[in-house]
Amino acid sequence: MPEAASLPVDAVLERLSTTPRGLAGTEAARRLHRVGPNAVRSHHARALAVLARQLRSALLVLLLVTALVSAALGQRTDAAIIGTILAISVGLGFVNEYRAERAVEALHEQIRHDVPALRDGRWSDVDVTDLVPGDIVRLQLGMIVPADVRLIEATDLECDEAVLTGEAEPVAKSVDPVAPGSAVAELSSCAFMGTTVREGAGQGVVVATGGRTAFGAIALGLGERQPETAFQLGLRRFSGLLARVAAVLTGSIFVVNLLLRRPVIDALLFSLAIAVGITPQLLPAVVTTSLATGSRRLARRKVLVKRLVGIEDLGNVEVLFTDKTGTLTEGRITFRRATDPSGRESDRVLRLGLLCNEATPGPRGAVGGNQLDRALWDAPSSIELPVDGYRQLAILPFDHGRRMTTVLVEDPTGHRLIVTKGAPESVFARCAAVPPEAEEYLQAEFADGRRVVAVATRPAPGLGAIGPEAEHDLELAGFLAFVDPPKPTAGDSLERLARLGIEVKVVTGDNATVAEKVCVDLGLASGGTLTGSELDGMDDAALVDRLPEVTIFARVSPEQKARIIRLQRQSGHDVGFLGDGVNDALALHEADVGISVDSAVDVAKDAADVVLLEKDLGVLADGVVEGRRIFSNTIKYVLMGTSSNFGNMFSAAAASAFLPFLPMLPSQILLNNLLYDAGEMTIPTDEVDEEQLERPSRWDIRFIERFMLVFGPASSLFDFVTFALMLGVFHAGPGTFRSGWFVESICTQTLVIFVIRTRRVPFFRSRPSRPLLIASLVTAAIGAVLPVSPLASLLGFGRLSPLFYLVLVLMVACYLTLAELVKRSFFRTHGRPRPLAVRRPDRDRRIHRRAFRWSEPRALATRRT
Repeated sequence: MPEAASLPVDAVLERLSTTPRGLAGTEAARRLHRVGPNAVRSHHARALAVLARQLRSALLVLLLVTALVSAALGQRTDAAIIGTILAISVGLGFVNEYRAERAVEALHEQIRHDVPALRDGRWSDVDVTDLVPGDIVRLQLGMIVPADVRLIEATDLECDEAVLTGEAEPVAKSVDPVAPGSAVAELSSCAFMGTTVREGAGQGVVVATGGRTAFGAIALGLGERQPETAFQLGLRRFSGLLARVAAVLTGSIFVVNLLLRRPVIDALLFSLAIAVGITPQLLPAVVTTSLATGSRRLARRKVLVKRLVGIEDLGNVEVLFTDKTGTLTEGRITFRRATDPSGRESDRVLRLGLLCNEATPGPRGAVGGNQLDRALWDAPSSIELPVDGYRQLAILPFDHGRRMTTVLVEDPTGHRLIVTKGAPESVFARCAAVPPEAEEYLQAEFADGRRVVAVATRPAPGLGAIGPEAEHDLELAGFLAFVDPPKPTAGDSLERLARLGIEVKVVTGDNATVAEKVCVDLGLASGGTLTGSELDGMDDAALVDRLPEVTIFARVSPEQKARIIRLQRQSGHDVGFLGDGVNDALALHEADVGISVDSAVDVAKDAADVVLLEKDLGVLADGVVEGRRIFSNTIKYVLMGTSSNFGNMFSAAAASAFLPFLPMLPSQILLNNLLYDAGEMTIPTDEVDEEQLERPSRWDIRFIERFMLVFGPASSLFDFVTFALMLGVFHAGPGTFRSGWFVESICTQTLVIFVIRTRRVPFFRSRPSRPLLIASLVTAAIGAVLPVSPLASLLGFGRLSPLFYLVLVLMVACYLTLAELVKRSFFRTHGRPRPLAVRRPDRDRRIHRRAFRWSEPRALATRRT
C-alpha cells in the first residue's frame, strides 16, 4: 500500500495489470485461484477440532491413564468398562457439539456481503470474499471498505479509520499520490479494508486482500477466539465453582481411602470417578445444543445471529431503542406531492428535487441514494416530467452534519443553478428569508405525520465547483412531502414487547412532531420528547435524570445516539439498539446487543450482533423469547448438576469413609453419570413457563451456591436412607449394596428434573416437553433394569429383590415430594438471581464483529475447490 499510494493512478493500474474498466470475469477467477479468497475468518465445522475439545478435560485424560495402568496391573475388565463409558461420553459430546458447529456454518451461509465491482466493463454485485487485486470497486457513504484499495476517483471522500488507528476523526481522501516513504496513517490516496466511508464517494483499485491487508493482519492476530459475553462469563464462573468443589472432594476421598489401606489404584480411580461425576462434562454440549436448536428456530423466524451465544444476550434486553422507519412504519416511503412555500402544487419543485438527487433511475426502479431520493424517481408524476436538458455539473453529497444535499446544475439555456434539498430547518438556516406561510404549511404537514423535505435554489453564473460554503443566500422554492404510514402489526408487537418487560424508545432523525404522531397512532405511550438541539444543552447527569421519562428522541446525530445508549447502559439496564443506517453504526457498537436488518447499509449490518431478515418488531420479540428460553433451559441443567448430582457424589464420598468396601465402583459411577447426562441432553427441547419469559434471568454464582447447599443435602438424605435400608433391612453385601444405591441414585437424580424445571406444581400446572419426559423415564428404567440384566455381573452389580423395587417407588415419591417442598421454600426465601456485571464493548470486539464480513463459508470454499 505505501508503494501504491506514492504512484500515479496509471502506474498503479499498470502494475496490477488492470484498466479503469476493471477485470474480465475469467481473469478475476484466475487471480482468485492464485491469491485465494478475500477472507480473514473461516466458518467450516472441523470434526477434529471439535473432538479435541472433548478430550481437553484433564480429568478425563487422567482417568483414562489410570484405567490403562489398572489394565496393565491385571484389572482389564474394569479398565475396559471405564474406557468404553468414557468413549461413549466423549462421543455424545462430540456429536452434539459438531451439530452445533454445522448450525453456525449454515447460519453464515445465509448472510451474503456484496460489493459493487466493475467486471467485464459493467458494474455488478460481487461477493466480498471474491475480490482480487486489480478489481475496480465503488465506495459509497456508509460502506465498509472491502479491501485495501488505491483511490482512482474521490468526491469529498472521508473515511473513519478508528478500527485501525483508534483516531475518532475521519480522514480526508484524494487521488493525489503521497510522498514516498509516508507512514500508513498518512496514505491519503488509499482506503483501507475495514474502515468506514463517513462522507462522500469514490472508486478504487484493489491492491491487497485478506490477511495481506492491514485490517486482516490485526484480525488474524486476534485469532478466532471472540471476547466473552455475559453468558460465557457466567458459564466459566460456574465451571470454576464446580472445579473447586471437585478438587476438594476428590483430594479428601483419595486421602481417606489411603488411610483405610485400600489399593492406591482403586482409591485413585474412585476419586477421579467422583470428580467426573461432579463435573458437568456435557454442559458445553447441552449449551451448544440449546443454542443450535435456538438458532434454527430463530432462522425460521427470520432472525440470524452472528454468534450462537448472541441468542442469550438478545434475551437479556430490557430497553430497546429503535428507529421509526420500517419498524413502526411500513418502510415503503412514497412521494405524495411537491408544493411551493404556500402549499400549492408545483412541478418546478418536483423537477428541482429530481435534479438534486443521488439516486439513478433504472429499468427496475431507482438505485443508489437514500429512500427519499428513490421514492422521487419512482413516483408516477416524475416519469412525465422531463429533465433531459439539464446537466449535473457537481454534487455535494448528503451528510448527517449538514442534513442536506446540494448540486450545481446547468439548464437547457446554459444558466447555472445551485439546488439544495434537505431537512427543512437546515435549509431554512441557509435561506435569505422564509415566508410565514411556509412555516405554517410545514407544521400542518408534520402534524399529519408526513415527512417533508425543503428545496431551495440560487443562481450560480460561472461557478464550476461547489462546497458547503456555496450553501448561502438561498431562496426557498418549496417542499417535497412523503408518506410512510404506520405498520399495522407494530401496535401488537409493541404490546408483546411490553409484556416481555422491554421498554421501547424511539430514536429518529425525523421531525419530533412526525415521530409523536406515529407513536400516538400505534398506542405507544410517550413520556416525553427530546430533540438533538435540546440534548446539546444537557450534560450527562441531566440527561441520565431525563432518560427514564423520555420515549422519543428526534433530530439526533450519530454521536447523540451513541451517547444516549451509553448513558442508558450505565443505569444498569441491558440495552438493545435496532438501526439500519449509516448514522446508526456508533450506537450499534455502544449497545449491549446491536440489531440490524439484511437490507441495511454495510456499516450498520457489520456493527450488529443480530441481523433480522425482516424489519419487524414482532420478529425481534421472537428472538428475545428464544434467548430467554435457552437461558432458562441451561439453568435447569446447571441446577440439576448442583443438586441431586452433587448430593449423590457427596454421599459416595462420605460412604467410602465408613464402609469396609467402596460404595460404588469407579465404572458404576461413570455409568451413572453417563446415563444421567444422556437423559438430560433433551433439556434444550423443554417448555418454559410464561413467567420465566417475562424478564431476563442472569447468572448469579451465589444463587447457585445456595441452591447447591440446600438441595445437595436433601439428595444425600435419601442416599443415607438407602444405605440404611440396604445394610439394615436387606443385609446386602458389596455387590447388592452397589446395585441398590445405583438404582436409587439414577432414579432420584433423573426424575427430580420434573421438580426443578419449573416453579409451578409439576405436571398439573407445568408439563415437560415430550422428548424430556420420554428420555427421563427411559433413563430411570435403564438404571433400574441393569442390575437384573445379563450385564449385571460384568458391571459388578448384585441381584436385587422385588421388595426393593417396591420400596424404591415409595422412596422416589417421598424424595420428589420433599424436593418440591424445599423448592418452594427456597424460591420464597431467595427469589430471583442477581444480575452479573456485563463487560463493555471494546476495540477487539469491534474488529471481531467487522471481521465477520470477510468470512468464507463452506459453500464458497467447496465451489472453488
